Amino acid sequence: MRRAIANLAGAGAGALALALMLPASPALAAQAGQPAVPAPAPSVTVAVAPIGPTAMVTEPCTPSRVGGYDWGNLCRYQKADRQVPQPLRAVFIGDSITEWWLTTAPAMFAGGIVDRGIAGQTSPQILLRFYQDVVRLRPRVVHIMCGTNDVAGNTGPTSPDEYAANVLAMVDLAKANGIAVVLGSVLPAGGFNWRSEMKPAAQIAALNAWLKDLARARGLAYADYYSAMATPEGAMKPGLSSDGVHPNAAGYAVMEPIARAALAEAEKPR
Repeated sequence: MRRAIANLAGAGAGALALALMLPASPALAAQAGQPAVPAPAPSVTVAVAPIGPTAMVTEPCTPSRVGGYDWGNLCRYQKADRQVPQPLRAVFIGDSITEWWLTTAPAMFAGGIVDRGIAGQTSPQILLRFYQDVVRLRPRVVHIMCGTNDVAGNTGPTSPDEYAANVLAMVDLAKANGIAVVLGSVLPAGGFNWRSEMKPAAQIAALNAWLKDLARARGLAYADYYSAMATPEGAMKPGLSSDGVHPNAAGYAVMEPIARAALAEAEKPR
């Protein structure tokens, strides 16, 4: 390659420019006794549409897409996202524990707080729709709570490193767009009724230790539901859930003041 370039250079500036698909400058062309090649025309600047709810293009959520081609369930909140009033205080994003919070204890979701939970989702699915269902809504705060379904393997095995990468990506997306973050702990569970062979208590405790350390290291608010709801063995306390995983009204009554305190903490100037 070096010999070829040296040979071309010896042949003159025009030959070298031609070989490299570049126009010879007038000065070099004059030295080589060759006509100058005109400079290319200026490139055309393409305008980019602004990012935000007002610029969103309607995406048809057809039955075929919803039935098997929408792995992240982006269709679920597309229409609702375009109708969110501004300004928005907070978005709660997560899985069924977040989704059913709205239907079980709706008082939490007033005063500019909206729910964007989807039952069964794992951290990669939540990350996939994070820009659509959080960033574009421009809230002051996002409450991120996920991990139960990662431990259960709802979308296949998820390693602790993969879970951490997904959570960190959501945190970075939020912070890059001026959105304060609340990390919600994974709720305690001694077992899963859809994965009866699993004993997840130790894994959940480990994820929560990492989440708490992350919040401390990054200056994020941490909503520690786990400490208020777990037995010494890491199961859900009696009376807070009908299945040992999903809170009932009493469970959400324990969670609400913790969530409100974490939102207030996240909104403090830092």
